[in-house]
Amino acid sequence: MAEEAARRAVAELPLLRTAAGPRDRDGWAPRLKEEYRALIQYVENNKRADNDWFRLESNAEGTRWFGRCWYIHELLKYEFAIEFDIPVTYPNTAPEIAIPELDGKTAKMYRGGKICLSDHFKPLWARNVPKFGLAHLMALGV
Repeated sequence: MAEEAARRAVAELPLLRTAAGPRDRDGWAPRLKEEYRALIQYVENNKRADNDWFRLESNAEGTRWFGRCWYIHELLKYEFAIEFDIPVTYPNTAPEIAIPELDGKTAKMYRGGKICLSDHFKPLWARNVPKFGLAHLMALGV
């Protein structure tokens, strides 16, 4: 059921067109605008579905992202810091999401609280370069 919900959420997101990373001075600004549009769309979709679960912001260059995510279980809200850097090879390489507070608490985390995305998500990302962006990362990776 969760997989179907994620699939639906991704289907409602706009696909990105610009294949540029932070090193591409001319292409990064248009790519960043596409990223923001997709993230805004994802947040709006989540709010409409009463599924608001994260806040993100970035540094001025759009290369470091940070914020909060939360999960409500049995009327208790669990809130965590979330962070990731845009790799220099982005969008060919997906960012590695970290939830530092969960470091060492689950087998699906690497050192530093980085979420294990290698088995399922990274091949999917590779097939969808440059169409996938940060909104897709949040929808499928967290």
